[in-house]
Amino acid sequence: MNEGVNIVALAVFVFFFIAVTVMGFLAARWRRAANSDNLDEWGLGGRSFGTWITWFLLGGDLYTAYTFVAVPAAIYAAGAAGFFAVPYTILVYPLIFTFLPRLWSVSHKHGYVTTSDFVRGRFGSKGLSLAVALTGILATMPYIALQLVGIQAVLDVMGVGGGESTHWFVKDLPLLIAFGVLAAYTYSSGLRAPALIAFVKDTLIYIVIAVAIIYIPIKLGGFEAIFAKAGDAYSKTNPATGLPAGALVPGDTAQWGYATLALGSALALFMYPHSITATLSSRSREVIRRNTTILPLYSLMLGLLALLGFMAIAAGIKVKNGQLAIPQLFETMFPDWFAGVAFAAIGIGALVPAAIMSIAAANLFTRNIYKDFLKPDATPAQETKVSKIASLLVKVGALVFVLTMDKTVAINFQLLGGIWILQTFPALVGGLFTRWFHRWALIAGWAVGMIYGTVAAYGVASPTQKHFGGSSAVIPGIGEIGYIGLTAFVLNVLVVVVLTFAFRLAKAPDGLDETSPADYTADAGDPGVQQELPSPTGAH
Repeated sequence: MNEGVNIVALAVFVFFFIAVTVMGFLAARWRRAANSDNLDEWGLGGRSFGTWITWFLLGGDLYTAYTFVAVPAAIYAAGAAGFFAVPYTILVYPLIFTFLPRLWSVSHKHGYVTTSDFVRGRFGSKGLSLAVALTGILATMPYIALQLVGIQAVLDVMGVGGGESTHWFVKDLPLLIAFGVLAAYTYSSGLRAPALIAFVKDTLIYIVIAVAIIYIPIKLGGFEAIFAKAGDAYSKTNPATGLPAGALVPGDTAQWGYATLALGSALALFMYPHSITATLSSRSREVIRRNTTILPLYSLMLGLLALLGFMAIAAGIKVKNGQLAIPQLFETMFPDWFAGVAFAAIGIGALVPAAIMSIAAANLFTRNIYKDFLKPDATPAQETKVSKIASLLVKVGALVFVLTMDKTVAINFQLLGGIWILQTFPALVGGLFTRWFHRWALIAGWAVGMIYGTVAAYGVASPTQKHFGGSSAVIPGIGEIGYIGLTAFVLNVLVVVVLTFAFRLAKAPDGLDETSPADYTADAGDPGVQQELPSPTGAH
């Protein structure tokens, strides 16, 4: 890695960072409603976003530092196994086409802000709602941590922070400053901040990818040379394991792991609170449908980004921390000014989802813990104030993951969150289509999945971390290595089905369902459906 500070790249990075910071604070005035002291306004942007704003918001929300840093870093370190992220983002869109419009309709009809709101209303169970809320908050923290790791990687390569400083505060000061700015404009502007900044983030990302996928291969002798050099590097023995360092094609023993990671991640993606928050901010069912058809454009971008892992190998990039590979590739291959643009794209690409994630987790705490259990008579203004404070605390929780877990394989941050959040799938998606599952069976299945998934992940060691060192383990009864989250999910579903039969036979009492069949197909303009908040003031 280059020594010293890259002044030109840093100046470009700071310029864009200041620009999006100003946009973040100004966003409080963008499309602002007359009454802004409620969660519909602060946490869902007034439920008013159209197709393009929602597309940029969802793209900024789903394609994160995981996309720009962690996935190429996984390919740089281990080869084609890291490409599981590409098929999973393809699998997810037909899946969400079936259930997101239903969730939008019932949520707008009843004013639900979170998935836990829906679960409580559908099954009449505050206990199940609490389980979903706690899981969402827990799973979001390592995902936010991954965004902070992405920012830190960029700062390290530019020569700012990191390094060999003996004082942790000096070493991490630039990251703490970025963290503080993110917290401030999220507190001030709510969901409007990342929605506005997402336009800048996505524009920068597409420019950087278009240039990188053409410019870097030309400098490296073309894709044939890139793949040849990568193949040679992967064929060498890893001294830590005694096995080949990686492979251009997953071997027979890796296929179960590849498939279960792809399927499990696809099932988990839209269980995350931030995915649902961005969805519920849209103004109609049609906006959701359109977005499920055009969001796969980001999957194309992800496939191109993943190739950067091979390019880093071909360019001779040598880093101990794999997360630095792509930023270091950019600094090595690009002129300093354009490296600054690329670093800004990664940094802003981390800030946007981190803001949405913290808002979504804060909404869960406010609606489904604070209001349900601590202050049932909370006013909308009190809810908004508590949610703003909670959004700050969630970011602090994310810092705990950054400071206590191995950052050299940051993709594990996201996969660990996926293990947990996947256990809410039966209650959320199952509840959107049927009420046959019993609320007590759903709680029991959730508990089994959470306990198994956490214990199994805790038992995975890596060369740099004794516990939580990976997300794959032996699948019971099969003997193959697979994604722990999917195994836990299967156990969860089995428990739910078996116990539902038992509770139905025992005539155990159902909770009250406050929804009706017509609620799941309601659209904007139908009687009782929550509309865009009225009378915008200030900037449009």
